[in-house]
Amino acid sequence: MDCEIMNGLAGLPQDPAMLMSMVNMWLRDSGDPLDELCASRGIDRAALTSHLAAAGFDYDPSANRFR
Repeated sequence: MDCEIMNGLAGLPQDPAMLMSMVNMWLRDSGDPLDELCASRGIDRAALTSHLAAAGFDYDPSANRFR
């Protein structure tokens, strides 16, 4: 795994399925779009979406969740 990507996701689960589940829970509970969620939690959005996309999970803005 690319160290630069993981630096942008420090303190979050490294397993993509667990990470997706956690982020989807936050998105659902907060109602915030991904950009706002990442800003409020100090998460590098590009690193997050890249890490999850590598595992086959893509963000669906109309549903405000990763699938």
